[in-house]
Amino acid sequence: MRRIVVAGVLLLAAAGLTGVLRLDAAEAVPRQAAAALDTVSVTGIGSVSAVPDRALISAGVESSGDTAKAALTANAREMRRVIDALRAAGARNVTTQAVSLSPRMTPEGKPNGFSATNIVSATTTLDGAGALIDTAVDAGANTVYGPSLTQSDAARLYKLALKKAVADARERADALAEAAGRQVGRVISMSESGAAPGPVYEKAASTADSTPVVAGEQETTASVSVTFELR
Repeated sequence: MRRIVVAGVLLLAAAGLTGVLRLDAAEAVPRQAAAALDTVSVTGIGSVSAVPDRALISAGVESSGDTAKAALTANAREMRRVIDALRAAGARNVTTQAVSLSPRMTPEGKPNGFSATNIVSATTTLDGAGALIDTAVDAGANTVYGPSLTQSDAARLYKLALKKAVADARERADALAEAAGRQVGRVISMSESGAAPGPVYEKAASTADSTPVVAGEQETTASVSVTFELR
């Protein structure tokens, strides 16, 4: 009786082990197929050109005084005139960039009062950039930076560049596959590599009696890395 029980247990154990081995073997087939998948990886680049329609300028006032309080007070009074003039001229997003106060020194290194500076940035249309700079200077600004030219629809342009980059990646993969006597299949993976604005080429954007601002076509570039299946 004991021999029969032992034999039954051994048979069950063997059957269970066989089932495990069969299951592992069945799972190994798709794993091996996935490991043997042929792929081709390429980088696609796409770009879209458009003329900037927005300008960002920075304008400020540097004032001096015998004391720190006197320098700040004079600067605040002069800077309010600049800010009011920018807003009256239609500037948008008038924002303080920096406020500073520092001692002034003579060439001999002796104290000579204080210097206060306040700088704001403002956004306007490309055509209005030169006139806005003139407005700031007429109101008392004695420091001006910019303009920085950008696109108001930059997000839309970048998406268009991304689509062109994906199409370019497909063309590159097709060329490689054809040279190898293969065909491109489905996309295995895709990642965005980045974007960068291109140079701005000359184009006049100001009236004859205002500060000249030159602009032109600006390129928005995107790149993607794509891995395709090879058939």
